Amino acid sequence: MSRFILLHKPYGILSQFTPEGRWGSLKDLGAFPPDMYAVGRLDADSEGLLLLTDDRRIRHWMLDPDEGHPRTYLAQVERIPDEQALRQLRNGVMLEGKKTRPAEVQLLEHEPAVHPRPVPIRFRKNVPTAWLEITLREGRNRQVRKMTAAVGHPTLRLIRTAIAHLTIGDLAPGATRELTPAEVTRLMDVAASTHHRRESAAPHPPASSPKPRRPGQRFARR
Repeated sequence: MSRFILLHKPYGILSQFTPEGRWGSLKDLGAFPPDMYAVGRLDADSEGLLLLTDDRRIRHWMLDPDEGHPRTYLAQVERIPDEQALRQLRNGVMLEGKKTRPAEVQLLEHEPAVHPRPVPIRFRKNVPTAWLEITLREGRNRQVRKMTAAVGHPTLRLIRTAIAHLTIGDLAPGATRELTPAEVTRLMDVAASTHHRRESAAPHPPASSPKPRRPGQRFARR
């Protein structure tokens, strides 16, 4: 039976089981069942929700860029974005020659309740910071950071809080929990319905027309 684990990935840990350079790996957080892999990734300097599973079909489905699963982040950025910057983020910005998909972006009035980070963000006395809640439906490399930098508000801290209907809840950094049976059922149902919808929408090859009969040609008996 497939297994699904939610993890609050802390700062400084890669979304893999092999360490690289100065960064730690998921092995540093404890023992995981065999054949578990992260669905997608969070960079070592990012934090938040990570889904691990040994179900290859679900991994493939959730990583398919055409599916457009929502992913929600809290981003602490330099300075306070004005309405023009927020509109740019919502409508899409050009990154490496390609415009990002429309996003849901909200400037938070109050600082969210988040766990302290072991390595504090850089602090500049005369530069205020703000928190944005951003929901994307694509997963390009370091996309949130590149988007906010493109509109003049570099990201200082990034926390993913939700993947589709799965949320981080009250998981502390480094903590894990298995999906409930209801969460697994919903995940499987959404995957199945999405697959069925895409199969139904796929163009079907036209039915082949019978070849015209040559004069004098008789139909073969069957």
